[in-house]
Amino acid sequence: MSSRAVLWIGFGSLIVLMVLIASSANRALARIEASNSQIRQGFLERDDLLNRMRSELYRTSIDVRDYLLHADPKLAELRRGEIEQTRRDINAAIAKYRKELPPAESAAVNELQRDLDEYFGLVEPVLHWDQAMRESQGANFLRTQMFPRRQQLLQLSERIRQMDSRQLDFGETRVAQVFADFRREIVLTALLTIGFGLGLAFLSIGRVQALERESEMRYRQVVQTREELHRLSARLVAAQEEERRNLSRELHDEVGQSMSALLVELGNFASALPPENAALHERLQHVKRLAENNVGVIRNMSLLLRPSMLDDLGLVPALKWQAREVARRTGMKVRVDAEDVSDDLPDDYRTCIYRVVQEALHNATRHSKATHVRVIVKREEARISVAIEDDGAGFESRHDKGMGILGMEERVRHLGGVLHIQSEPGRGTKVSILLPLQGVPAPTKV
Repeated sequence: MSSRAVLWIGFGSLIVLMVLIASSANRALARIEASNSQIRQGFLERDDLLNRMRSELYRTSIDVRDYLLHADPKLAELRRGEIEQTRRDINAAIAKYRKELPPAESAAVNELQRDLDEYFGLVEPVLHWDQAMRESQGANFLRTQMFPRRQQLLQLSERIRQMDSRQLDFGETRVAQVFADFRREIVLTALLTIGFGLGLAFLSIGRVQALERESEMRYRQVVQTREELHRLSARLVAAQEEERRNLSRELHDEVGQSMSALLVELGNFASALPPENAALHERLQHVKRLAENNVGVIRNMSLLLRPSMLDDLGLVPALKWQAREVARRTGMKVRVDAEDVSDDLPDDYRTCIYRVVQEALHNATRHSKATHVRVIVKREEARISVAIEDDGAGFESRHDKGMGILGMEERVRHLGGVLHIQSEPGRGTKVSILLPLQGVPAPTKV
């Protein structure tokens, strides 16, 4: 699997986990809200039931008293019905209270139910008395049975209040449990996310470091290869220059001398011919002119390959000779300003400057169609600068680079210099080079 796929899967999974955390938290909060609402609603309902039970229990004692002391049979019967209805309501409330009753409260509710049954069991026989029995025994029943039972009623009321308080505590316990479950779920999910994120981070960091090492290794290889190419290019340039020097010397010394000897022999042969043989003299002069032309061609080829004056007289005479030759062949006016440049430059510097100027003049002649060219060579204490300016057609220097420009760049780079070409269409061209003179002695001033 590629690194990109691993990172996509890893970070995608991490995002999914984060979404799951958010979704889980949202669901948990919704559960907490719903549970809290349910607990609150249940507490309010049970509290209402307990309050009704307590109030109805107090009212029952009043109804029993009124039932026994009323002289009107109809009102007594009405109170009896209210007592029986209150008993049914209290039993119904306890039955409803039992539906959502926690197991811990079952014993308290059962005890409350027994006390209520005992209380209403005491009242039950009285409800069947007639008027005479109520009048004769009612006051005694209230004095001996009901009034002593008042403390029991208060205890029942207190027990109901305690159940109410325990219901509130139970609701708070449920809410705390919901929060604990939510906290545990969030912690587990967060730990899972952190663990997965750390694993992904280690994996990503390891992969990135591996890619960095590989990239650094590839970069070093590229740099090493480039340096080797530069060294190879420099050796090729040096070999090319040496080959040109050898060819120029062979052409000048061997072929040139042979052609000169041929011209001498042709002169001697012409002197030996009889004067009256005009046709033979004419043919001999034609051969002599061909030989002279060949001598000129060989001399030009030798100078183009490697002008001997560059080695014998120095850089400035070679540049001026080159300017005269270009002007003679093309009619273009070439001016060389290099009076302050001494002749003690190393051979590499002389050759580099000469070849750059030669290539720039060639481009000005062949491509830009310039009419005026100026060559400026300046030597300072630690560097030497060369500028070739023409008034030709110009070109897009950022895009158009031929082999000649690349050759100039390679020569200048080999000496640690910088080449800059400034040109725009219709505005001429300026070729500038700057060569540092490290280790080159300063010129002697006379």
